[in-house]
Amino acid sequence: MINLKLPILLLTAICFTACDQRQSTTDNAVILNSRINDYLTACESNGFNGAVLVAKGDSIILNKGYGFANKKKSIANTPKTVFDICSVTKQFTATAILKLAEDGKLKLTDSLSTYFKDLPFDKKNITVHQLLTHSGGFGHDIGESDFDHIPENEYFQQLFDTDLMFTPGEKYEYSNSGYSILGRIIEIVSGKSYEGYLREELFEPAGMAQTGYLLPKWSSDLVANEYLYNVIDKGNHISKYQQDGKIAWTLKANGGINSTQEDMYKWYLALKNNTVLNNSSTEKLTTPYILEYEGESSYYAYGWTIFQSDRNTKVITHNGYNGINYYEFVWFPAEDALILFSTNSSTRESMRISFEVEKMLFNENYKAEPFSKNKVTELQTFTESYTGNVRDLGKELNQNFETMLDDPAYLNRLSGIYLRGDDIEKAVVITELNTQMFPDNGNIWDTMGDVYFAAKQNEKAKDSYKKALELKPENDDCFWC
Repeated sequence: MINLKLPILLLTAICFTACDQRQSTTDNAVILNSRINDYLTACESNGFNGAVLVAKGDSIILNKGYGFANKKKSIANTPKTVFDICSVTKQFTATAILKLAEDGKLKLTDSLSTYFKDLPFDKKNITVHQLLTHSGGFGHDIGESDFDHIPENEYFQQLFDTDLMFTPGEKYEYSNSGYSILGRIIEIVSGKSYEGYLREELFEPAGMAQTGYLLPKWSSDLVANEYLYNVIDKGNHISKYQQDGKIAWTLKANGGINSTQEDMYKWYLALKNNTVLNNSSTEKLTTPYILEYEGESSYYAYGWTIFQSDRNTKVITHNGYNGINYYEFVWFPAEDALILFSTNSSTRESMRISFEVEKMLFNENYKAEPFSKNKVTELQTFTESYTGNVRDLGKELNQNFETMLDDPAYLNRLSGIYLRGDDIEKAVVITELNTQMFPDNGNIWDTMGDVYFAAKQNEKAKDSYKKALELKPENDDCFWC
């Protein structure tokens, strides 16, 4: 006699086990979402503006905006907010090159002389592969800014006339201009504009309608404004692109593309599922080719940096920074996970967020401490609201922040903001206070020289530079000092 109850009981047990596993996975995702969101909300209260997406397997754990895209209009950041992804643009350029190679339209071993005429001898044999891996020898960029519209022929003529930093293929040197050359090669080979080719061959197949420079028709309310130290509204790059009606070669193909977290997640899926490239090309895209810096264990692939996590797993990543906006794309292929991070008011503290989120993602016992309020932000907020005589500003800063001003870096960064913003009078007062508080710091005297020179106080500038040389500053070009 056949016992029909046994198979039924077995199927029931299997069902309960599978249901329990699904429930457990769901519960874990909810808990993780709550942990990460609590951390980011605490960071938001201390000045974080941006958006974060975390995914594992086929599930999005968290996809949320924090702070404001536009403070004046009280428009919050969301997963649909458009951010400048900065140098993360390079992975699109690299993918486009591999797509053209996959279609038989170019080879990675092709030299520059294949695409450009009358090259100097030392540039003729630089290969596409070397440009992709920042090993072509190009280093210094051409032009004054991302919006320096040097005519195309003039831009590349100037670039090719510059001296190489080393023999091509010899070592690594990060080069934005090298990726601009790749962008021009994409145009030459495809017969389309750089953005047009990306849109047709990469973005549309991936389902990305909110990514590009000029082609997406974004509502201005969706675009994040950028806030210097979370205080001064610097607008956004898209409005500048639209005003110019074109993208400068100083930026094109090496940075400046804008996108949303939702679109970048679609891009991740397109890469993971070989939607835009076949498996072989995707492997080439993410293979570590060249050591980035001596003593470090990170390598450059094609538009990506590759290194091992502290869990001994592969990390495929790239970040980008335009001076205010910061973007980071972190892919953990072996662990089938992703972190997308953007902020439109970056500070040193906020740049650690993706690292803290990674810790929480892979360690259920890790407790991330929210970053504290940025001291330069507090100083700048006070300075921007100050209505008294500018000559008294230094005294007021000292009285209100005396205990906080225990490091010359804070006032140095603050003075740099006003120096670059052409508010020289404030820069002078702030730096003079810094030299009074830290008279033996050579770096501060070097800054004092720059400020006095900008203020056309040349004799004081000479004296300050002389003082700086006497004290032998070690970090006279340190951005964060």
